[in-house]
Amino acid sequence: MTPKNTSSNSKTSEVEHRELIIVGAGIAGLSAAIYSGRAKNNTLVIEGPEPGGQLTLTTEVENYPGFPDAINGPELITRMKNQAIKFGAEVRYGVIKSIDDTTLPFTVCMSDGASLTSDAIIIASGASARTLGVPGEDELMGYGVSTCATCDGAFFKGEDMLVVGGGDAAMEEAYFLTKFANKVYIAHRRDSFRAEKYWVERIMKKVESGDISILWNTEISQINGSPEEGISTVDLISHPDGNPSLKQDNPDLETSKIDVGALFIAIGHIPNTDYLSATSVELDTEGYLLTNDNLHSGKTKTAVPGIFGAGDVVDSHYQQAITAGAMGVQAALDAGAYLDDLFDR
Repeated sequence: MTPKNTSSNSKTSEVEHRELIIVGAGIAGLSAAIYSGRAKNNTLVIEGPEPGGQLTLTTEVENYPGFPDAINGPELITRMKNQAIKFGAEVRYGVIKSIDDTTLPFTVCMSDGASLTSDAIIIASGASARTLGVPGEDELMGYGVSTCATCDGAFFKGEDMLVVGGGDAAMEEAYFLTKFANKVYIAHRRDSFRAEKYWVERIMKKVESGDISILWNTEISQINGSPEEGISTVDLISHPDGNPSLKQDNPDLETSKIDVGALFIAIGHIPNTDYLSATSVELDTEGYLLTNDNLHSGKTKTAVPGIFGAGDVVDSHYQQAITAGAMGVQAALDAGAYLDDLFDR
């Protein structure tokens, strides 16, 4: 069927074409794929370099509805992927280099030189948590090291916990963890927080009650432990003038160790939107996708008709599996309505 109001383009006969391409195979992308697959929208999901997204870094998920006894993060992703495939969506590995939105259908250029065309696109490529880049971090991610307190905090109930960061996210995570921890430590590389006054005041009340201790001018230099045993200790460096990692040869640099059961990194996220730089899709100053986000239909529409956004690539605040899934469903419904109008069906 030929879409209405679309100029002819010879590239449609030279490359593989899909009605809908979903970029990303995390919760948002797969939720969209389930709905679009059921709607028979000839859907292709492009699974990027981090298949499953951040959820695959979580050993157990117990706050996703329908799993009261928790479910392994990768298993949840696998089940959703199989469900999307069952309903007709195809999932394929690939890394997108760029998207050409100057003509319809859109052209999706892959890093291996291949190209695809699509009548509609859902951007669900997520956001990657900023990490510390210190020894032991990669090996212990998911085994005591986490980037999501609300996902993993309850698994370390009764233990001491360490939060790294000084912004709103770090304050919120530290405050949340006081529900489970014996004591929460906050390590911040400066001598003051950049978080909003609201959060700083709440944290200071927890400091007064003894639930939280703040390690000013302190950074993590190494995380010790094993996947089998979890974290044993965390190596710290501190300097009275702050930013100790930049003062490795300074005589005032101090080293120490702290014994904690869990380490939560809350130093921000990086939205995966580099490949959109040549498009007319609008991003905020941090690189997050801007969508219509009104109170009616079309909440996931971007500035480019036919391109929609869902999940952590849009949401810089909640960043939960269930909210990403809900937005993925909304994007599938919005994209479906767009395709119905495009094809006059």
